[in-house]
Amino acid sequence: MMRPVYLLLALWGTIHPMYYFMTWFQAEGWDIMKMVDAWHVNAATSGLTWDLTIAAVVLTLWIITEVSKSKNWLALLAIPATFGIGLSCGLPLYLYFRTRIVYTPDRHTVRAL
Repeated sequence: MMRPVYLLLALWGTIHPMYYFMTWFQAEGWDIMKMVDAWHVNAATSGLTWDLTIAAVVLTLWIITEVSKSKNWLALLAIPATFGIGLSCGLPLYLYFRTRIVYTPDRHTVRAL
């Protein structure tokens, strides 16, 4: 039931932040280091940047731990989504993959991850 919601949130978490990133790049130029500097322009933005970075690392460890048990390899796609797009995409994308139905080896029974 929540699976389509997670997918919609992952899409929103991609599109909405990217609008602001693209707007910034168009105004300031395509210099990634200049953007990183902008993330640390004051204590408030540095705190938010570190908060999101730590949360992304925690999500990555959670994904790796769960994938090693569940063998749900597709869920690993949430890691590059987290660091390439953002936590707002990576977390709901991981939840989307985590809730998929997986067939057992006999192919007659299913289980939800």
